[in-house]
Amino acid sequence: MGISFLREPWTDEESLSCLDKDVREWFQSKFKRLTPPQKFSFKLISMRKNVIITAPTGSGKTFSAFMVILSELFRLSKERKLEDKVYCIYVSPLRALDNDIYKNLMVPLQEIKRKLGDDIDEIRVGIRTGDISPYEKQKQLKKPPHILITTPESLAIILNSLKFVEKLKDVQWVVVDEIHELASSKRGVHLSLTLERLEHLVGKELVRIGLGATLYPLEEVAKYLVGYKDGKERDCIVVDVSWFKPFDLKLICPTDDIIYTDAEKLNSLMYKELENIIKNHRTTLVFTNTRSGTERVVYHLKKNSKFKEEEIAAHHGSLSRDIRWEVENRLKNGELRAVVSSTSLELGIDIGYIDAVVQIGSPKSVSRCVQRIGRSGHGLEDTAKGIIIGMDRDDLVECGIMLKCIRERKLDEVYIPRNCLDVLAQHIVGMALNKKWKVEEAFSLIRRSYCYRDLPYHTFISLLHYLAGHYASLEDRNVYGKIWFDEDEGVFGRRGKYTKVIYYLNIGTIPDEVKVDVFTTNPRRYVGNIEEDFLERLRRGDIFVLGGSTYEFKYARGMRCFVEERKEESPTIPAWFSELLPLSYDLAIEIGKFRERIEERLKRKKSIDDIVSELPVDERAKKAIIEYFEAQYRYAKTIPTHRKIVIEKTTDLNGRRVVVFHCIFGRRVNDALSRLFAFVIGKKLKTDVRITINDNGFSLMIPENKDLDIDDVIKLATEVDMEKILRENIRRTELMKRRFRHCASRSFLVLRNYKGHKISVRKQQIGAERLIRVCQEIDPSFPILEETYREILEDLMDIRKAKEVIEKLKKSQIRYEVIETKHPSPFAHNLILLGDADIILMKDRKKRLMELHEKIMKELT
Repeated sequence: MGISFLREPWTDEESLSCLDKDVREWFQSKFKRLTPPQKFSFKLISMRKNVIITAPTGSGKTFSAFMVILSELFRLSKERKLEDKVYCIYVSPLRALDNDIYKNLMVPLQEIKRKLGDDIDEIRVGIRTGDISPYEKQKQLKKPPHILITTPESLAIILNSLKFVEKLKDVQWVVVDEIHELASSKRGVHLSLTLERLEHLVGKELVRIGLGATLYPLEEVAKYLVGYKDGKERDCIVVDVSWFKPFDLKLICPTDDIIYTDAEKLNSLMYKELENIIKNHRTTLVFTNTRSGTERVVYHLKKNSKFKEEEIAAHHGSLSRDIRWEVENRLKNGELRAVVSSTSLELGIDIGYIDAVVQIGSPKSVSRCVQRIGRSGHGLEDTAKGIIIGMDRDDLVECGIMLKCIRERKLDEVYIPRNCLDVLAQHIVGMALNKKWKVEEAFSLIRRSYCYRDLPYHTFISLLHYLAGHYASLEDRNVYGKIWFDEDEGVFGRRGKYTKVIYYLNIGTIPDEVKVDVFTTNPRRYVGNIEEDFLERLRRGDIFVLGGSTYEFKYARGMRCFVEERKEESPTIPAWFSELLPLSYDLAIEIGKFRERIEERLKRKKSIDDIVSELPVDERAKKAIIEYFEAQYRYAKTIPTHRKIVIEKTTDLNGRRVVVFHCIFGRRVNDALSRLFAFVIGKKLKTDVRITINDNGFSLMIPENKDLDIDDVIKLATEVDMEKILRENIRRTELMKRRFRHCASRSFLVLRNYKGHKISVRKQQIGAERLIRVCQEIDPSFPILEETYREILEDLMDIRKAKEVIEKLKKSQIRYEVIETKHPSPFAHNLILLGDADIILMKDRKKRLMELHEKIMKELT
């Protein structure tokens, strides 16, 4: 059977007949009718089928999953057959969501129990996360919850708890919530292995239930949920009711003239639009794309608007848990007019009634946009209302096409990491703590996970050698074996009394991150600090802004970054670059298709008005988009698309030679492509090439006195081994050093905590930088090195799609066109001025955009 779709729901009577009489009475007293997901799920779950349900927020997904489970538990309770063990496990990525589910489940449990009195045993629900006290854990051991609510990390720890794991040996159901959020990260990879280990422990097939709002392609997410058995995917039924809720979508532009409105005026017009939206709605949820953006918007609304300070709040990951909880509760209680968030309110935490969602700038992905806008209109009959405020021309095009994709029900493809060796190392140690394993048996279990279904056997063996401490040079650096491994006998098991302590104190996939101090090299002077994930993006020679001055990145040691001041230089990378979400590849391709249609019209000297009118945008946005395309075509005589890369030889505002590659593939692909082309050009010209990247392309700065044959460059780029070049390119970068520490700490090569003592990130980083050299000497294919390369090339960049682009270039399925311009064409402006897009320089940047635009208009008149 494999993965199948259920198109027709059962009748309400057929669905409700699956429930226990008292559970059914309670349900019908609370709800007039079943919601679309419930019309499918009640029957399926009662038939013990694996099921994945995709439905919008507020569509009764929780009860879709739990009503039949509660019903089964009540039946057992009435028959006095309810035992002291866990029957159902609920897993979500957020502790706040765990608390919500607990509250939601307690309502029917308490109300039905009150009605039935002593005729039934109590059905217990318990939360088990890092927040739970030792006292609470002891209570759960004596009286285990029948429904256990937890997170992926806590579930993995439970599998290695000597006593509590006994309570899991008859688990029947596992519910995975917000599955789209988990599946796309290493936390989800971790969970996929935990579920296989749990099923192995139970000794029979679990009923797996997945819940999510924006899932595509559904078959892949279903395979991720259920995994494989004997090399074939397990059965799973997909219920897709994600689009029954209507959307009211609009893109607005705050000004009549997006080019000649200065930065200050544009901001004030944006705030005016925002204030009007908040004023006309009861509760508005505002999304920005960065935490700093969230703070700026909240500051303005509190200080410069007509709203009372206590009516506006911020919500993001840098705030303490207590503040976030307080904001969530005030939202639920209807005490706030507006909440501004970066990403923290995207997921399904219960925040009460939101009647409009505003997005400032592009959310960069159709699925993320649906997820955010879906937070409004929480009731079943409500419309999800979303308004995007576009702040520049690329934003307007991107967001207009994004909203059109939502209307056409197109989502981005979810990316699920595979063969993550650091996560696997954690699980191998966890498995060894439980018992002695035959290598073949363990390998077979691991390959049941979707994320490891094609793991090579030799890779698994090399990981066992590392974990067994078979390298003397690592022992010299105080890295000891965590397991023993007898290759001749084909068995492995636990080693040493401290392994369990190391495992418990270092489990998890989220790395420790701190700020990095910045110093000038000569004289040595403290300048300020930057985020570590910004540092990992810096390459030697990059120019960035800090505290209003520009600096060139030289090198980093541990948690210190060393720079030289460069007063006359323009930045090559904005300070918020690391916070910026990358444009999804699927949306980039849709933009490319739209551009292609526009170019066809412009070639025939026809109006593009009707094509732009297909987008749900206001008149000002429509005008700006039309003018943008017309200016590009009139000046450059060409428009880059998903099937045509335009390579533009030009000069920037400082008169330096720049080659702009207009590639509409999104930043993850462009990151890989830019490094490849920089390598090829650098080798050809025997010089270092400075790179600037964004979602729509990349620019390479080349010396004045060097001539560049683009045909030759393309030929070379399509002939070389791309992966080999990229590995060589990132080998000595900060990106490699930082990501190696992350992978090393996940795989217990570098410890975050030893015998209860927290090890500082600075010490972890210094240790990792020493170990990276040792690992390279042991074997250039050392598993943790390989994982670091894999994470950078596959998760951070998108080498798979980048290789596709190069292959299509080679086969002429993607064409390229070379143009030379006196000044950068309109589509190149945002890329040329990317480094200036720092908030301190926003006024300057706007001026420079006007300057570039005027130069183009002069040439055209």
